[in-house]
Amino acid sequence: VQLQASGGGLVQPGGSLTLTCAASGFTFNYYAFAWFRQAPGKEREGVLCISDGHHTTYYLDSVKDRFTISRDNARRRIYLHLHSLKPEDTAVYYCATDRNVDRCKATHEWSTNDDWGQGTQVTVSS
Repeated sequence: VQLQASGGGLVQPGGSLTLTCAASGFTFNYYAFAWFRQAPGKEREGVLCISDGHHTTYYLDSVKDRFTISRDNARRRIYLHLHSLKPEDTAVYYCATDRNVDRCKATHEWSTNDDWGQGTQVTVSS
């Protein structure tokens, strides 16, 4: 199982980025995927999740009007679309999946027992 996150970078406040999570080594279509982030000195927090049926669950209220998640089953990729970025969005962003469920779990149900990518850094600064 491999989850490869990419697309991070330095962006000015108000800018946009699209993060990509490329998955391999398992049957992609059956499972939910989530994006988490971890800012320096803070705990990892859930951002968004998408189920096998493309249902979206927001874990973080502060991103509801700015971030969206999508999946491309044919390409085995999960996308996190970031808009109107703020300095407080600066963090390492991780994608994750739990190959035991097809739904989006509650954020506290995600654990180190799930499959995680290596993270991609997003820095929002002028």
